[in-house]
Amino acid sequence: MSDVDKHSVEPKNLPSEKLEQGLGHSHSEHVDINTNLQARIINPLEGIPREQLMRDVEAFVQEKGLEEHVAIFRKGALVAQNPSAFEDIDGAETLDETERSFLHKEILHKWRLPWRLYLTIITCSIGAAVQGWDQTGSNGATLFFPAYYHIDGDSVRDKILVGLVNAGPYIGCAVIGCWLSDPFNNWIGRRGTIFLAAHFCIWPVIGSAFSHTYAQQISNRLLMGIGMGLKAATVPIFAAENAPASVRGALVMSWQMWTAFGIFLGTAINLAVYNAANNWRLMLGAPFIPAVPLLVFIFFCPESPRWCMKKNRYAQAWKSLLVLRHHPIQAARDMYSIHAQLSIENQILNRSNYITRFGQLFTIPRVRRATYAAFTVMIAQQLCGINIIAFYSSTVFQEAGFSQFQALLASFGFGAVNWVFAFPAFWTIDTFGRRSLLLFTFPQMTWTLLAAGLSTLIPIGHSARLPLVALFVFLFAAFYSPGEGPVPFTYSAEVFPLSHREVGMGFAVATCLGWAAVLGITFPFILDRLGTVGAFGLYAGFNVLAFFMIFFLVPETKQRTLEELDYVFAVPTNKFINYQVTKVVPWWFKRWVLFQRRAELQPLYQRSDVHREKQ
Repeated sequence: MSDVDKHSVEPKNLPSEKLEQGLGHSHSEHVDINTNLQARIINPLEGIPREQLMRDVEAFVQEKGLEEHVAIFRKGALVAQNPSAFEDIDGAETLDETERSFLHKEILHKWRLPWRLYLTIITCSIGAAVQGWDQTGSNGATLFFPAYYHIDGDSVRDKILVGLVNAGPYIGCAVIGCWLSDPFNNWIGRRGTIFLAAHFCIWPVIGSAFSHTYAQQISNRLLMGIGMGLKAATVPIFAAENAPASVRGALVMSWQMWTAFGIFLGTAINLAVYNAANNWRLMLGAPFIPAVPLLVFIFFCPESPRWCMKKNRYAQAWKSLLVLRHHPIQAARDMYSIHAQLSIENQILNRSNYITRFGQLFTIPRVRRATYAAFTVMIAQQLCGINIIAFYSSTVFQEAGFSQFQALLASFGFGAVNWVFAFPAFWTIDTFGRRSLLLFTFPQMTWTLLAAGLSTLIPIGHSARLPLVALFVFLFAAFYSPGEGPVPFTYSAEVFPLSHREVGMGFAVATCLGWAAVLGITFPFILDRLGTVGAFGLYAGFNVLAFFMIFFLVPETKQRTLEELDYVFAVPTNKFINYQVTKVVPWWFKRWVLFQRRAELQPLYQRSDVHREKQ
């Protein structure tokens, strides 16, 4: 069976806690994933003697029903133990030429991925177009449906009802949809939850096109929000769990790419149907289209291997990884590495129910720090002001002096810029980094939004007024799209441990879309009371607030495996803040104000061969 003495292998009926906690370790120092004072990033397999590691592998494959794959798992475990030294593995586990070739290729050609992985990411992300398309569908329809529903007056009641129609999906999402993601993911998996969500993104959307009263319209849009919440809280997790670390950010950000594409399509459809009878009904009903391929193609996607392992379905997880990676050696390496970290998580983050898991978002230190970070990037998406453009750009442009058609045309330009400038993030999100993108783009969004508002002070009729308003709104979108556009959902999907990933992502999405609902309801009042310049100036100030929240609360996650992030978020918040103030700020001043090219920034996180002591 193997070169390891069979008598040293733990029996097949081994108690689960033995396997979940019994990875052999030879440690000199304990590193707690709740309090990582030294900011070390460790590999839980490092330091285990080879014979012990092979015994652990034998016990693992027997317990999980993978005995026929023991040879490849022995090799995979050794690669996972020291990923950069796979060429040096000797003995019976020496990698053959094909195995070494595939490990080299994933380093040199990180975008050469299996077609099933690309299909999974694309299929899921298509569903995001529903959200973007609906934003711009209601954006254009807002110019017309208030008159049909007799809510086009200046009374508080009418403004609230218009706001409720626009914010309906986000209320349904924040109040119901997001919170259903945890139980439904637990019951029917990632694929099943996405399939269910797709139905809520088809039938209520069609119903909204046939609604004859504002009450019917609000009801349909609330139902649509349930699907949006389920989908928004599940799809980024599904993508993050299937993607390799080297390109995870780029693949998961396809969610934002398709949201931006949906916004672009929505603005295009608004223009196309402008002269049609009942044009606003077509604007509201058309967003069901991208949910149809989502409903069909999700059947061709493999289930998340991490979800399968969480449910102790290791054989199914193995089948999923085989189609999500090019070669079994990669699948075995990733599966055993995931298993090793899950064993550690199970020791710290014990079994719990839905209610206790939600409470643990704020009580377990490692999880609490992830919650704060995810909350920050999500709330920042509303603070930055993008949705005052996505929801009400047609209204804002009309207030600035555009005609109805010109307002729709300017909104189309906004949608096109928002989509085109999302493309650079495919390369920058995994190289420049999530945190760095946010810290660079927020100052740019501040001045462009403020400039757009100030441009409305130019007298009506002046030739420069309309072009300048449009220009600065387009520049704002250009800075938003590669930064605060793709980062929040990508970031929130990866920062939580597997045990709390669904409820954590549900909370993060509820934060984002719940505040989007508040914005949708309140912005008509803000615009009425403060005017365009006041409203834009208010959100420019919110951008400054968001910048400092990100600077102090959001660690970088690029190029880390999902399991390594346990150690990133084990660093205490006060240590992280102290590093930013005492190291990053002085370095930035020397490098970019004094232009000292030799200024060096000491990294906060250090890779270490320090490992856990056996509990």
